[in-house]
Amino acid sequence: MPEKKDNWQRIESIIRWANMTTNYFARYIGLPRGENLYQIKRGNNGISRDVADKIVSKFPQIDKLWVLTGEGQMFAAPELRGATIPYYNADVEQAVLLRDRLAADTGFVLPQVVECDFAMRYEGRAMGAALPAGAIIPVAEYVIISRKIVTLRIVRTGAQAGEFRLVAGDKENFDDIVLKAKDIEAVYKVVGKLIINQ
Repeated sequence: MPEKKDNWQRIESIIRWANMTTNYFARYIGLPRGENLYQIKRGNNGISRDVADKIVSKFPQIDKLWVLTGEGQMFAAPELRGATIPYYNADVEQAVLLRDRLAADTGFVLPQVVECDFAMRYEGRAMGAALPAGAIIPVAEYVIISRKIVTLRIVRTGAQAGEFRLVAGDKENFDDIVLKAKDIEAVYKVVGKLIINQ
């Protein structure tokens, strides 16, 4: 069972979901300044009913009981919660073929990412800034499994029919790989990037 988030963690989850800064979020929900929220962050104040009402009035999809107590889930409507995406704490290029034998370390609920089968870390360097190491927002990257390699790259059509060109994000240090379609055994589309700050 996931650990219940404290007052600030719940506020911070909403701020991140809304893609706002703390000060902008405070003004957006009708607080005169961000100091009210910083007092919650410091542990000096809890989340008052007034603050919870202000949040829910601007974001009706957020569950008020969860804001106040941490009980339940962040989103009020089940369709907004999203499915739990199993997360395997393993490098995708090394472990994607072993996924059936691995136990998920945890699960993510990301309503913005639909039809996602699983999440794994990416420790490679070939994608450069396009996909920072330690991560695994829609994109055009794919995990490609062939008889010889497992790699994460951007897929382009090849020069000849029946070929694909696998392009690295870091083109200075990594060459393109050309694969014949018949040699590709499986393809997973990367549907999101989650940057995990350690």
